[in-house]
Amino acid sequence: MADIRRGMPGILAALALCSGLGTAAFAAPQTRVIELVPHRAVYDLKLAQSRGNRPVESVRGRILYDFSGSRCDGYALQFRQVSQIGLGEGKTLMTDLRATTWEEGAAKTFRFNSQNFINQNLADSVDGNAERKTSAVAVNLTKPGAKKFDLEAAVVFPTDHMRRIIEAALAGKTILELPVYDGSETGEKIYDTLTVIGQPVAPEKKPDDAAGRNDALSRLTRWPVSISYFDKSKKTGEQTPVYAIRFEIYENGISRGLSLDYNDFVIAGEMTSIDITDAKPCR
Repeated sequence: MADIRRGMPGILAALALCSGLGTAAFAAPQTRVIELVPHRAVYDLKLAQSRGNRPVESVRGRILYDFSGSRCDGYALQFRQVSQIGLGEGKTLMTDLRATTWEEGAAKTFRFNSQNFINQNLADSVDGNAERKTSAVAVNLTKPGAKKFDLEAAVVFPTDHMRRIIEAALAGKTILELPVYDGSETGEKIYDTLTVIGQPVAPEKKPDDAAGRNDALSRLTRWPVSISYFDKSKKTGEQTPVYAIRFEIYENGISRGLSLDYNDFVIAGEMTSIDITDAKPCR
C-alpha cells in the first residue's frame, strides 16, 4: 500500500497558499497586488477510489490548516492531518501527521518541523531549515540526525511554488515545471513537479462547500490545478508520479476541492470550514 506520508508536500503546496508558502505578493497585470490571506481551514477526508492490489476499503479523517503572516513578516503554517484507514478484515491504520513551517516572504529562508504518528506511536520526526545562497540552497537538519548538505539553486519552497502557479494562471499559462523542497519525509527529498493549470472558473459558479458560502471567496476567480510529484533521485526514463494532487486555487491562495492520489488509492478532501482574516500591512 502507498505510504500516505508522501502526501505532505502536495497537501502543503495545495493548501499553503501559495502549501503553500516565497514572495507572497505579486503584481498581476500591473493593476493590482494580490496578497496571500491568513486563514484557518478544515477539510473532511474520505475515500474516493481504491485501485491497488491490496485495496483500501475506507478512509475517514480531517485536515486542519492554519496559515498566518504577511509578505513582510513571513508566513507561518500549522498543519495537521489525521486519517483512519480501513484495510479490510477488520484491520485499521491510524495516521497523525503534524507539521509547522515558516517561510520568509522573499523565499530565502525556510524552517520546517514535522512528526508522523502511526497508531499513536511516533514513526518519524524531521526538524531543520534551508537558506537560499547565491549558487545553492543550504540545508541544515537536526532531526532525524544532524546533517548539512546543498541543493541545486533552482529548488523552490512550497509557498513560492504556489505563488508561481498563481502567476502562471493569471498569465494564461497551462504548464509549469519546477523542483520543490519542503523538508518532508527524511528532510532530504526533492521532487520534480509538473503542474497543469485548467481554464479559470468564474466567481458566479459557486461550489457547494464552505468556500461557496464565504462572501470574500464568492468574488474571486479560481483555477483547477493538478500537480504530479516525481522522485528526483530516480529520474531515469519514463516515470510514474510518486503521488499527485488536484485542487482549485483562488487568486488569494486559498484551496478547495482536494483530491490526493497515492496511486493505490485516492482521498477526497471537502472544505467544511474557512475563516479568513486580514493580512497585517507591511511596516
